[in-house]
Amino acid sequence: MMDESIKDILQKEAQAVLNIPVTDAFEQAIDLILEQVHNKGGKLVISGMGKAGQIAMNIATTFCSTGTPAVFLHPGEAQHGDLGILQKNDLLLLISNSGKTREIVELTQLAHILDPDLKFIVITGSPNSPLAKESDVCLSTGSPKEVCPLGLTPTTSTTAMTVIGDILIVEVMRKAGFTIEDYSKRHHGGYLGKKSRDLCK
Repeated sequence: MMDESIKDILQKEAQAVLNIPVTDAFEQAIDLILEQVHNKGGKLVISGMGKAGQIAMNIATTFCSTGTPAVFLHPGEAQHGDLGILQKNDLLLLISNSGKTREIVELTQLAHILDPDLKFIVITGSPNSPLAKESDVCLSTGSPKEVCPLGLTPTTSTTAMTVIGDILIVEVMRKAGFTIEDYSKRHHGGYLGKKSRDLCK
């Protein structure tokens, strides 16, 4: 009985990943990250609230270890001074399943007061939301239904967000020509640090 339930969850999560719309928006987002960060010397500032914020933190740290300077900006703390992390040529990557998260909407408004030319990418399950329509690039998760029995807890949606983040990271690495030598200089500790240095020999 439980085995069947677990298999059903796995199937639904896997299908949600396969249903992520693959559009030109991915190439646009990747090119924008390369232009703003790798060519113009800005950084990627990633933000999300709640569970989406935890996904944003993971994406930011993975970008850092793969050659793209990135930081996580908490949307609440941004209103209490942390907005000052933003500099010229920075790029916002915002994650909101609804595309209406109040703190994220307010973050975009405040960021544009600070820098009217600031560009932003949004990952969302609602490509017709106000946040998505105002973005420079919108990446849709495909609006998967949550596997949570209540249909509320972020589960399938955060899986899709994570995979979209992985796509951006891997393709930026590929286009930027990031090497194992580059990786070893950024990741010194643990098993991966040793493995990367061994591979450089």
